[in-house]
Order: sequence, then structure tokens, then C-alpha cells
Amino acid sequence: MTNETPHTYGSDVHLIEDSGRQILLVGTAHVSQQSVDLVTQVITEEHPDTVCLELDERRFSALSQEKQWQKLDLKAVIRNKQLSTLLVSLMMASYQKRLGDSLGVSPGAELLAAAQCADQLKIPIRLCDRDIRITLRRAWKSTGFFRKGYLAASLLAGIFDSEEIDEQKLEELKKHDVLTELMSEMGDSMPELKQVLIDERDLYLAEKIKAAPGDKVVAVVGAGHVAGIKRHFPTDNKGELEDITIIPPVSKIWKIVGWLIPLTILTAIGVIGYQKGAAAAGENIQFWILANGIPSTIGAIAALAHPLTILSAFVAAPITSLTPVIGAGYVTAFVQVMVRPPVVREFETVGKDIARIKCWWSNKLLRVFLVFFLTGLGSVIGTYVGGYEIIKSLLTP
Repeated sequence: MTNETPHTYGSDVHLIEDSGRQILLVGTAHVSQQSVDLVTQVITEEHPDTVCLELDERRFSALSQEKQWQKLDLKAVIRNKQLSTLLVSLMMASYQKRLGDSLGVSPGAELLAAAQCADQLKIPIRLCDRDIRITLRRAWKSTGFFRKGYLAASLLAGIFDSEEIDEQKLEELKKHDVLTELMSEMGDSMPELKQVLIDERDLYLAEKIKAAPGDKVVAVVGAGHVAGIKRHFPTDNKGELEDITIIPPVSKIWKIVGWLIPLTILTAIGVIGYQKGAAAAGENIQFWILANGIPSTIGAIAALAHPLTILSAFVAAPITSLTPVIGAGYVTAFVQVMVRPPVVREFETVGKDIARIKCWWSNKLLRVFLVFFLTGLGSVIGTYVGGYEIIKSLLTP
């Protein structure tokens, strides 16, 4: 196996020769017009047997099908507890869109151009990236509790950052040494995140590209993945694919903790009733309802939720706090979608609206996320306040 750079195309195209096959690895920036032109040139001139893309089915559909949002079932997203995953996807898409708008190029334009060029030349394409939902959920589960807060803050900072980027800066980011430095910094600060977002996908992409049919293959991937793909290419890693395409289960410790809190509260109320009488137990139950219902209701009001959503926050929080199966945020988000469903325009503008704070209240789709997080936060606060008071009452003679 040999690795080299075809001088015809410049340093962004890497040639891998393996057992008589030629793999042309095209490293791109996802918001660069130069990358769009480059992939079109390589595919047209090389006319490969297969074109591989750094996309999964979901992201390919979003790029290639207009008004893909029409297929989005928000109620199903909420039922499957995927609101957080959807929000992170929107944040990432918004950040790329902002970069693309400043350069006049849509995010992922080079991948779409590669697919369209291949289609015109009757060349089959292969989608070689891991399902984005698996990647995001593995990244979230691999991140510790405190690092989750740091990650969320970093995402928000990136969304609301107003710094402009030009083609010169973009080209600097495409240089191998700069990207290597960036990945190294990520590895130092959040190694578990780099492992999921970069290293695992490097391996996954390498195996899928190797499996693509034909003697000549063009693979279009982000520049940051090139070095990792080339490193993994000589090794047979098919046996590792199953391990990196599953979502790690919730830790048994967290499951125990999740059930231990409500069991402790219910047991404490029962003991209070036995020792101090039904009136004392009733007072503690009342305090639990108010301690959970009021903060969650305040969260719904702060999100400017529908009156029925506000009512559901007060009713749901005391109940959902006693079970780890579902949180108040999911209940209120579902109610909000039912009574105030987002309209067509809000789906179309969410990529731009998400970067403006005031639009989180005016865009009904973003308001669903506000309802979800603010009522959920209120319920968490209420659980600890109510739990503390009930345990205190139990221990007081």
C-alpha cells in the first residue's frame, strides 16, 4: 500500500494504492467554494467506479431533499426522548450555515456537488459516515457530568459568536498542521469527545471506503478526517465496527440512583405518616407538590408557554419527579407542540433564528426547546428542595 498526493490536484487530494486499487481521498472544508470546485474536477476527470461521501442517510436526505423538515415528526422526537439530540444537530447546522452564509456557500455544498456530479456521470455513491444520531448520543454519554456543562456552554458560545471568518482563515483551518494542532488540543481538554467525534469516525469511514466496490474510488471527506483515515487504512478494523455503532447503556449506578431518589421520598412520607400521623404526611405531600410544581411552572412562564402547557408543568412535575422514566420537560414539550405547533416559516428559518436570543421566544420550534429545558430545570430544583424538606421532617423529632 502506498500513500501519496497527486500533484495535478494539489495537497488536498491524497492517493492511496492498495492491492491494485486506487483510492483518491479528497479533503475538504464543508463551507468552501474551492472544495466544491475541487470535488467536481476530481470526479469528472477520474470518472471512478464509486464515489464515497462523508454522510449518513439522514444528513444526505437533509442536503439533497428540499423541505426535508416536512418529514420531521416533533411528537415522535419527544416520545423517543431525542429533543436534546435534535437541538445539538440544529446548533451544529446553524454554526456551519453562518460560516457558509459569510462565504456564499451552503454547508456541505461540496458533498452535494459530489453526489450530483456522480449522478450525472451514472457513478454509484456510497454513504460512508456513521448515523449522526449514534455519534451525538455516544458523544453525550461518553462525557462526564461536569464536562456536559462545559460542552453545552461551548456549543452556545459557538452559536452566538459573531466573529467573521473569511476564505483566508478557512484555508488556514484546512492546512494539515493546523488541523492536527486543533485535534491535539481537543484531545488534551476532552479526550473522550475527540474519541467519539473524530477517532471512531475515522475508523468507520476508513472501513466503509475500503468496502466500496471498484478499482478506482473517490472519497470526499472533511479535511480533519484525512490523517486518521490514512492511518487506519492499512489495518483490518471490521471487527470494531459493531462496538462503535451501539449506544452505551445507562450506567447501573445511575439507574439505581434514578430509582433511589423517588423510593427514598415515598418511603420517608410513609414513615412520617406512621410516626406522626396522616396530617403530617399530608403536609409533606402538599409541600412536595408545591416545591416541584411552582419552579416548573415558573420555567413554563419564562418560556412564554401556552396556558395549557403552564398548567401541565404544575401537574406533571410532582409526578414525573418520582420516576426516572420520563421528565417534566418531555411532558410539557409534548403539550406545547400539540397546542402551539411550529409553522412552516419557523422550520425554514430555525437555522438563522437559533443564533439570535430573542428568536428563541418568537420561533415556536425554538420555544419548544425553551419549554423543555426550563420546566425540566424547575422540576430538578423542586425535587431537591422538596426532598430536602421531607427528609428534614423525617429526622425532626
